[in-house]
Amino acid sequence: MYRTNTCGELRTEHIGKTVTLAGWVQRVRNLGNLIFIDLRDRYGITQLFFDSNSPLAEKAKSLGREFVIAATGIVNERASKNAQMPTGDIEIKVEKLDVLNESKLPPFTIEDETDGGDDIRMKYRYLDLRRNVIKENLLKRHQVARAVREYMDAQGFADVETPVLIKSTPEGARDFVVPSRLSPGNFYALPQSPQTFKQLLMVAGFDKYYQIVRCFRDEDLRADRQPEFTQIDCEMSFVEQEDVLQMFEGMVKYVFKKVRGLDLGDFPRMSYADCLKYYGNDKPDLRFEMKLQEIKEVVSGKNFKVFDDAEAVIAIVAEGCSEYTRKQTDELTEWVKRPQIGAGGLVFIKCNTDGTFKSSVDKFYSADDLKKIAEYCKAKSGDLILILSGPLAKTRKAMSELRLELGNRLGLRNANEFKPLWVLDFPLLEWDEEEKRFNAMHHPFTSWKNEDDELLQSNPGAVRANAYDVVINGVELSSGSIRIHNREKQEKMFSLLGLTPEEANFKFGFILNAFEYGAPPHGGIAFGFDRFCSIVISNLDYIRDFIAFPKNNAGRDMMLDAPSDIDSKLKKDLGLS
Repeated sequence: MYRTNTCGELRTEHIGKTVTLAGWVQRVRNLGNLIFIDLRDRYGITQLFFDSNSPLAEKAKSLGREFVIAATGIVNERASKNAQMPTGDIEIKVEKLDVLNESKLPPFTIEDETDGGDDIRMKYRYLDLRRNVIKENLLKRHQVARAVREYMDAQGFADVETPVLIKSTPEGARDFVVPSRLSPGNFYALPQSPQTFKQLLMVAGFDKYYQIVRCFRDEDLRADRQPEFTQIDCEMSFVEQEDVLQMFEGMVKYVFKKVRGLDLGDFPRMSYADCLKYYGNDKPDLRFEMKLQEIKEVVSGKNFKVFDDAEAVIAIVAEGCSEYTRKQTDELTEWVKRPQIGAGGLVFIKCNTDGTFKSSVDKFYSADDLKKIAEYCKAKSGDLILILSGPLAKTRKAMSELRLELGNRLGLRNANEFKPLWVLDFPLLEWDEEEKRFNAMHHPFTSWKNEDDELLQSNPGAVRANAYDVVINGVELSSGSIRIHNREKQEKMFSLLGLTPEEANFKFGFILNAFEYGAPPHGGIAFGFDRFCSIVISNLDYIRDFIAFPKNNAGRDMMLDAPSDIDSKLKKDLGLS
């Protein structure tokens, strides 16, 4: 056999034992009379050593980084111990050395702090995966998946696979499509989620379903998006919203306890409307306060048109920041005026520690005016009030971004703190100004609150959905809803979305028909598994380092050089040429 032990398991109790290790050469250190080699595998690093008089010395000197070797020798106690390594109390005096495979010099160093840029590391991803920081992310991802399965199995959920080649129903993001050779001119689509299939499984009587499943969306990419991603997809029958919230709050708590050893406690709940009012977005970071405050009523009527003519005037209070210099406030002003934020400018009021006030609008507001604004905002001596104005939605969004930026600058977004939240009562529909029609805010199978029935015709935009999201530290981890399970209601929903009966039947006839055969009340949720892992493992909203072979920000696989052209004969067979 190639090895008797791994490179991470030997300790002082193994001293005197003859062992064989196999792995990759991390580094070679030639000290003249002694040669040391750090040998690495998935489990850790063990130090090997050779006397310069050893017949193996020249062979050891010839080894390069990432050579694959097997070494047999005796476990010795290290004279100079390394407390930073689990194996740092021992080393192997090598008696036999086999080179199993040589390696070219890697294009970047295989170290936690590598010198390789993103593109080169993505091109040689199989080398990047050897780095501890990436390897550990993927091994912990496995722990998250195992914990999810443990919980779901214990709660009686059945793991059922659903199809990957399905029908295109472009109601959300764009589909990836697959041409059919056997049906020329027709296409399959890759699933954006198993939504309709899991509902059909409820119609079929499976009661509790889950799947850790691959999904695909042809959409613009960013740090927390990939064209293919993994979802924890779940559905339950004979449930109301509270049943789903309890079940999956329990799952999140179980995973955090199992993987991180953390007790999250009960999740607070907040309506979508309050999220926008107090935090400016529907996924608030609750690790710090700094709530948005609408102050138009207290700042209007002073002939300052920027405030008087605005739909909304919104403030936040940065505690202890009254000593900000002109350079710092100017820098914040330029930050909010960037195209990504889009604010026209920034007004500030300093609540000085001596009880005086200084603002960027002293021309319009007296000291008494500024004091009233500060009292309204509950700002204390030493605080800094920052104010934006404009259209309500745009101003909330801009202030939300400024709040998060200040949270970063002031060290308020603690990486070791987790603040979960249920966001409830989303709007059922959102208006698409470009297409002049409503879209489903979640998806077209989401039910609405019975008490809002009358609003469906008179004010569809005000109808609230039976929908809910899990948010942790400003990151949306999951989205779910109680579903429509009645054909008549489902057809009404399609009508609100502008689909004719013929279009609805063509796209979704299979599920409309299923609803006529005794569909139970049901609801569910789906967690973005890659994002869930990134939060549980490292509290980062950056998913690429938690995926074995990710795409870059342009959707390309740098290692495979995909997407790429295909063989001309295959094009012809598929009717594409």
